[in-house]
Amino acid sequence: MKYRSHLALAASGAVAALLAACSSPAPVARAPQPAPVQQSSGEVAVAPVQAQPSGHAHTTVSHAPNPRAYRADAASHIYARNTDRIYKGKLPPLLYAIGVLQVEVDGRGNVRALNWMRAPSHAPEVVAEIERTVRAAAPFPVPANMGRVTYTDTWLWHKSGRFQLDTLTEGQL
Repeated sequence: MKYRSHLALAASGAVAALLAACSSPAPVARAPQPAPVQQSSGEVAVAPVQAQPSGHAHTTVSHAPNPRAYRADAASHIYARNTDRIYKGKLPPLLYAIGVLQVEVDGRGNVRALNWMRAPSHAPEVVAEIERTVRAAAPFPVPANMGRVTYTDTWLWHKSGRFQLDTLTEGQL
């Protein structure tokens, strides 16, 4: 009888995990964009955005409830800062490098640590470039519901130097 209750508990946990994995990521709140201001000369200028009252200089806040949901916000953030470096379309079957990187983000969106779960050791230049790209993308969305977060994503690196993240990949041919 005790075995059945453990089995039922495990099954309900598996269903909950499956449902959480299938849910869409939490929306990312964005700071207001500056409105165009008409100049007397006919040129359009942009009014400056006022500082956020929280004291943070961040433009985004993530309301993700867990690291898996935060990963989608972080991937979108990296893509937004590297639009010209994203590989468009389906990736070819053979990639130059694949790396799995764990990123620790503090409560202000700063990168605190990088930990390679699987580094592409045959391509140390890719390791260095991915680390540089992650650090340059800081500050990341503030993990409002978690205080700080450690998330993991897989970097899919093409020989051209363009990449996709597994979270937002368009797939492979």
